[in-house]
Amino acid sequence: MKTTSRIESAIKKLYIAFHNNTLNPECCKQCAVGNILDNTDSWKHLSDFHGNLKLNYVGIIHQNLGRKFNGYSPLDLLKIEASFLQGCGFQLPLHHKNFKPKNPTDKDILFNGLSEVIKLLCELDGVANVMDYTKLFEVKNKKAKFELV
Repeated sequence: MKTTSRIESAIKKLYIAFHNNTLNPECCKQCAVGNILDNTDSWKHLSDFHGNLKLNYVGIIHQNLGRKFNGYSPLDLLKIEASFLQGCGFQLPLHHKNFKPKNPTDKDILFNGLSEVIKLLCELDGVANVMDYTKLFEVKNKKAKFELV
């Protein structure tokens, strides 16, 4: 499957974080976007609330100037983070009164969040979802429609 270099880079960073137990939805340096941006938290200044899709003044300036952070616009980054948090089961934006999972670093919860992120990353680049396995089970004339490569 053909993907872009920014998806490859993002997925590699998220894969490493997942397996090294350095993925944490409640930490701006260890969340999905924090890991994509090399464990920095500077992206948190693009919005007023973690998990919010609304750019603040700083975010709007960067967006309007066409700035990219590891290939992603400020709005893309907010969408990526929101999809990760929602996939992990958080009510957005993050707030102590809003719902959150009991164990947000549970591997199953993190996997669900990462699945949503990867789906979004593929949509942003106009490529098929690399985690969509349904094609493997399509049949034509009682035989597999696609071969494993």
